[in-house]
Amino acid sequence: MTTPSAPRLEEITPANFDAATGIRVRPEQEYAVSPVMKSLAEAYVHPAGVAWPRLIVDGDRPVGFLMAFLDIDWRTDGTLFRSGLWRLNIAAGEQGKGYGRFAVESVAAEIRRRGGKELYVTWHPGPHGPEGFYLGLGFRTTGELSEDETVGVLDLSQGVFRK
Repeated sequence: MTTPSAPRLEEITPANFDAATGIRVRPEQEYAVSPVMKSLAEAYVHPAGVAWPRLIVDGDRPVGFLMAFLDIDWRTDGTLFRSGLWRLNIAAGEQGKGYGRFAVESVAAEIRRRGGKELYVTWHPGPHGPEGFYLGLGFRTTGELSEDETVGVLDLSQGVFRK
């Protein structure tokens, strides 16, 4: 009998680069999230330590990609710094298996480890978008927009997500 594996995060390396860039969401979701290749390019052009890209792996299967932002200058004027989930791409055939929740919990753990108390996320409103997923985890909308995306925040001081 095979024991089910637990998902884990891997840094993006030359060994898993092709697996990471091969992650594709469902076609109807493509409007809502950038491809992994764009995320990795953005990680490259930001100052070291701002972007935190990771491949989500279950056993030997790549199942998704996440990229967090850590202490980013939110207003680009030095007055407000935030951390959160920048990108979440769960492979089309792997959705609905808990990998998205695992990704958000992993980012929350990294932000807490660095002393953060809030996890921010933005999303494109619309059908097939992630709004219900994020609100279901306990994010609340802030009333802000960031580049026409809804801004949500999760209070990490409570330490638990909604079931």
